[in-house]
Amino acid sequence: MPGQTVLLADDEPHITHIVSRKLEGAGFTTITARDGEEALRVALEVLPDIVVTDLQMPHMNGFEFATELRRNQSTTDIPVLMLTARGYFLSQEELEQTNIREVLSKPFTARGLLEKVIQLAGSAGAEARNAA
Repeated sequence: MPGQTVLLADDEPHITHIVSRKLEGAGFTTITARDGEEALRVALEVLPDIVVTDLQMPHMNGFEFATELRRNQSTTDIPVLMLTARGYFLSQEELEQTNIREVLSKPFTARGLLEKVIQLAGSAGAEARNAA
């Protein structure tokens, strides 16, 4: 839902720039990180509503980052949208170790990514309402 905070983790500045603009235009607040280690620090500090992360990043890849989010009590329920290179496959077993709810292959459209984030925002809001 607009008004939520999205953490974008990608080592390609042009991607975070384009995606940030698209999400902010739809009413989301965005925070960016350049690698998995920075993203984990930011996530623990800010507690974003949604995470969008690239799989292939330096220092800590997106899968490792998503796994750490799942392990930490304060971030365990944050939904993750994983961006992957075309043809890269995450197994069901790998997905179960994380909160990866969607996988989007590169190249993607900003509109397609926005649609996925809106879906995650809606499902995250529903989960929070059901937990209350």
